[in-house]
Amino acid sequence: MSAHPRVARAALAASEQDERFMAGALSLGRRNLGQTFPNPSVGALVVSGGPEPRIIARGVTATGGRPHAEAEALAKAGAAAKGATIYVTLEPCVPHGRGEPCTDIIKRAGIERVVIALQDPNPATSGLGIARLRAANVDVVVGPGEAEAARAHAGHIRRMKDGRPHVILKIAVSADGKTGLPGRRPADISCDVSRAEAHMLRATSDAIMVASGTVIADDPILNCRLPGMAHRSPIRVVLDSTLRIPLSSKLVRTAREIPLWIITRPDASPDRQRELEAAGAEVLRVSTAGNRIDLSEALHILATRNITRLLVEGGPIISAGLLKENLVDEAVVVRSPKELGADAVSALEGMPLSALLESPRFAVIERRTLGADKLTHLFRS
Repeated sequence: MSAHPRVARAALAASEQDERFMAGALSLGRRNLGQTFPNPSVGALVVSGGPEPRIIARGVTATGGRPHAEAEALAKAGAAAKGATIYVTLEPCVPHGRGEPCTDIIKRAGIERVVIALQDPNPATSGLGIARLRAANVDVVVGPGEAEAARAHAGHIRRMKDGRPHVILKIAVSADGKTGLPGRRPADISCDVSRAEAHMLRATSDAIMVASGTVIADDPILNCRLPGMAHRSPIRVVLDSTLRIPLSSKLVRTAREIPLWIITRPDASPDRQRELEAAGAEVLRVSTAGNRIDLSEALHILATRNITRLLVEGGPIISAGLLKENLVDEAVVVRSPKELGADAVSALEGMPLSALLESPRFAVIERRTLGADKLTHLFRS
């Protein structure tokens, strides 16, 4: 009987160790969010065995999606991988498409144990990678870090299951719940710390979407302006039902430097489309719902173009529209201590901000102070 507590303690220690190393792999994978689509940004750690395990090598999915994290980590580990454990945030791939599958690379490296946070929802891999490794007598553990991995790979999961990107709504609001001055004029709400946070969101998203009204009112460029991170600027997407975006706008003038996709209705002017395309933009046509662009179809067409993480900074009309259609998966709300007054523009067109902040569809996963502002981070529950 005396052996049972020791066995239980050993199992608990192994479980805690797996959680600790998986947390490291998840942190590593987050580094390339927004850079690896259509593949998810996976993190991998190769860890030695024995009573004092240590990290031998690290890997993360490379920009553009190849090589995969496992391949990178095992290439760095070399012969030291034999008999080791590899921690990966998503199930390793099986033979399909281009490149050697990660399951084969793992077997060839002599890995004895694979710890996986999350089974891949991609039907080409789902469960098959795990089965393939077990058939090769590799010890496989699934589950450590699963909840965090589901958030980290939310874009990949949403695209596989629902055929659309994971939608992240970012809203900056005043203390009285407003987002713009009367007449839909832009308002300087956020502090410098909040603005830096917004640019990090851009850097970790595949694409950023706004409505044409925001382009006309603010003339944004929608790039990432953090030092040394301009190359991580997302694809810019504009919903513009009548192609009214000015040719002189910053978005159009920079369309050859940072991709610009304009989503419009079927009957928008073909002459205007040619002008925009001559400036370097791409014009995509989708159906209408009433007099407006069908948001579900717009998201679907983005998914067919491999977008998995979509940041929306599009103003009160598009924000409310996405929320009404249950197309928001995550939200970052930054509240300033400034007040804009009763006549200012509300953050959500025709809806109180509580429709988002107090919705049962979302759980608050984080609250933080950003300089003078307060951040609330919500995730679909």
